[in-house]
Amino acid sequence: MRLILLGPPGAGKGTQAQRLVATHGLVQLSTGDMLRAAVNAGTPVGLRAKELMARGELVPDDVVVAIVSDRIDEPDAHKGFILDGFPRTVPQAHALDRMLREKGLKLDAVIELKVDEGILLDRIERRIAETKARGEPLRADDDPQVLHRRLLAYRDQTAPLATYYQLQNVLRSVDGMAPIPEVSRAIDRMLKARSGERAPAGKAPPQAEKPGKPPVPTPARKSATGKAAASPPAGAKTPAVAAAKASAKTKVPKAPAKAPKTKAKTKANSKPKAKTKAPKSARRASAARKPPSRKSNRPRRLTKRH
Repeated sequence: MRLILLGPPGAGKGTQAQRLVATHGLVQLSTGDMLRAAVNAGTPVGLRAKELMARGELVPDDVVVAIVSDRIDEPDAHKGFILDGFPRTVPQAHALDRMLREKGLKLDAVIELKVDEGILLDRIERRIAETKARGEPLRADDDPQVLHRRLLAYRDQTAPLATYYQLQNVLRSVDGMAPIPEVSRAIDRMLKARSGERAPAGKAPPQAEKPGKPPVPTPARKSATGKAAASPPAGAKTPAVAAAKASAKTKVPKAPAKAPKTKAKTKANSKPKAKTKAPKSARRASAARKPPSRKSNRPRRLTKRH
């Protein structure tokens, strides 16, 4: 699990980071602690950071990202880590994303603790008064003016990170003004929901069958002995139903295609039909009824028949 905690000074990031470390076995990575550890170890990046700090210069982003990269590669950070105090600007967030992509990693969530700055100032003033009443020394950040300057710096430089990570769909906001146990429970719920989103999709649960129409009771059949046969249980297939379903599933063979018509005629059809002659008596009767032609008045010439 790889997390970033966002929030202004006094929002309770340190308290929640310690609880997450104890609960999930993560490593809290603070840029200040990592810089000091790199300098003490004498690593190439640590020596470069030491020279810059000795001259009073700010450590550039590429050096800070290189220190974070080396720290992530250590065995205790393989299970997960929480970045505290880094990134502080959008360019640092871009550099962090590039470094994680090169390692094949990505952030699981960026948790933003949203607070009211006016209430934070009241809290610091109350804490100062309580510390003085107990006779204890004040912390370096127990100063309302110092806190006000740090809030302004956070608003100008770090607050835009919320929009940057919101566009990546990894930002989760929590009401930091709630009591500490409630804030812790809200963070746990968000992490659980986030892990559920990233879990691989398994098999879908079996869907409940839609209630259909109730079966129509069939009349009891009488057996050969005359007694009524027991009706089959609900859902059981009767032989008739099974046979009907089997016949419905069988495919009906398609009719063979019709043979194409040929223009060739058979010998029986090729012969001309013989004309039947009427009998002679019928021809004579029709000739007698037919009137003579008007074209010629000449008498017909009679010829002998042989």
